[in-house]
Amino acid sequence: MGEDDLKETTVMKGIGVSPGVVIGKAYLFDRRDAQVPLYKLNDPSLIAGEIRRFRKALRESEKQLIELKNQLSDLGGGMQPLYIIDIHIMILRDRKFIDRTIRNIREMSVNAEWAVRMTIDKYREIFDRMEDDYLRGRISDIQYAGQRIITNLGEKNLTVVEMGEGFIIIATDLSPADTAQMKIDRVLGFATDMGGKTSHTAIVARSLEIPAVLGLENITRSVQTNDDIIIDGSAGVVIVRPDPEVSKRYEEKKRLYEEAQDDLLDYAKLPAVTKDSYSVEIGGNIEFIEEIPSAIAHGADGIGLYRTEFIYINRKQLPDEEDHLANYRSVVGVEGLSWSTIRTFDLGGDKFFPNAQTSRELNPQMGLRGIRFCLKEVELFKVQLRAILRASDRGKLRIMFPMISGIEEILEAKRIFYEVKNELLKRGVAVGNDIEIGVMIEVPSAVIVAEELAKEVDFFSIGTNDLIQYVLAIDRINERVTYLYEPLHPAVLSLIKQVVDIGHKAGIRVAMCGEMAGDPTYTMILLGLELDELSMNPLAIPRVKKIVRGSTLKESKTLLNKVMTLSSSSEIRALVEATMQKRFPEEFQVNGQ
Repeated sequence: MGEDDLKETTVMKGIGVSPGVVIGKAYLFDRRDAQVPLYKLNDPSLIAGEIRRFRKALRESEKQLIELKNQLSDLGGGMQPLYIIDIHIMILRDRKFIDRTIRNIREMSVNAEWAVRMTIDKYREIFDRMEDDYLRGRISDIQYAGQRIITNLGEKNLTVVEMGEGFIIIATDLSPADTAQMKIDRVLGFATDMGGKTSHTAIVARSLEIPAVLGLENITRSVQTNDDIIIDGSAGVVIVRPDPEVSKRYEEKKRLYEEAQDDLLDYAKLPAVTKDSYSVEIGGNIEFIEEIPSAIAHGADGIGLYRTEFIYINRKQLPDEEDHLANYRSVVGVEGLSWSTIRTFDLGGDKFFPNAQTSRELNPQMGLRGIRFCLKEVELFKVQLRAILRASDRGKLRIMFPMISGIEEILEAKRIFYEVKNELLKRGVAVGNDIEIGVMIEVPSAVIVAEELAKEVDFFSIGTNDLIQYVLAIDRINERVTYLYEPLHPAVLSLIKQVVDIGHKAGIRVAMCGEMAGDPTYTMILLGLELDELSMNPLAIPRVKKIVRGSTLKESKTLLNKVMTLSSSSEIRALVEATMQKRFPEEFQVNGQ
């Protein structure tokens, strides 16, 4: 098999979760070697020295293996381990392995560690295509030998995204810890085997306005690090090793998309008011304080959801009160934002932090997470609450508790909150006088007891990502059941309507901060439900505002009333999509985004 056989163009279809087009180089992310350093040799004179480093590491690796072999021989070890060591020594001496790595250093101007990694990737792709199971399994020997060389190179650890040029991250899946360790501003896009529209990777991609396609099933088997790749996050298409003509077409598509975004930004600073004067507040969902300028630029009235769990991730030590305070003071009272809603940490599930004394759960999404975790780890909870209260004198602040399933949880959370507040006041610490307390409605039982919850809080915020998952009994990050994740399911719409009606009857505001709020397909339906606030990824705000300003409350309620008479998701979706295409043809082209 020649190398050219591996260079064919591959087109893959997945789930487009963050719009836009990006063209760049692939980086195959693997947690096992995620810390392999990568940096450019910008001065050609450095290349010879890097090749010498590689050859020295080869010699050191071979010396270590020979010593290990001798030790096993002295201990009377059997033939099998000695034979395996011989294979690894043969790999270290293999002329093709050595020449390819040196060529990578010279032609790509990269450090020796990364050149070895590229060589391993090439061998892995070749071995994956072998039909013989035994031969396919021998890639582990090459990986072992390569990792020994990398270890002996002994340079400081860097991540791929610390180098000068950006990469498109290719992975099986990405956890919060994975993305937290990346310098996200150097990431051009994401493509993963797993995941859906509400998975962590999707939320991060939309927040940072970078294209992403998930649920591709085998993208990691089809891509090699440094391959040319195109991601069309609007269409859910990934093109690996595109030919020049395809690249040219996508360059034009990228340009047109960016021009369209510039046009939409004209709506960013306009109020979200319908033609018949119904006003809805628009919030921005953020995970990192660095996203605040984007939220303001795209027209957020305030921060509708600040996911604080990312303060904990990728740290050797737990954040202390001052760490929390520094983050919250960067969110509260920011010029251009009328309010900020801080959600207490939703740790648990797939989000853990250093030193956490947790055990693996068979079903973490229904396990010890959100408010359940906070009420179990009360001292950690108090550290966060103290910092939130200390930041509250900066401006309008709302605090929101996640995963509330019953009245006992909100009562206990409030008790701890006021205990911490009174302690601070006794110490003479300034705190805000008008902090609003809210709960996220994302557990079906919270809808059922919403009347009681409304007596205890100032606002509801509907978290549709989890609410839909729990109502429809699907794992929202499992690509096998993605087709069942339907925001327009009649049961979902009925629950949302119940929450809004109960909240308004009790005289409290009702917001929506799930991904449903940022999809313009649903904007008229949400207007018809008379939600007070829609909070979303900042990139979605201008388009949603455009839809709001082009609609009327009257027609939105008429659409909602028709929808509520239908019994199937498919009927509802057909009606909603047809209505939106008719009313806003420029936004909802039949074959468009």
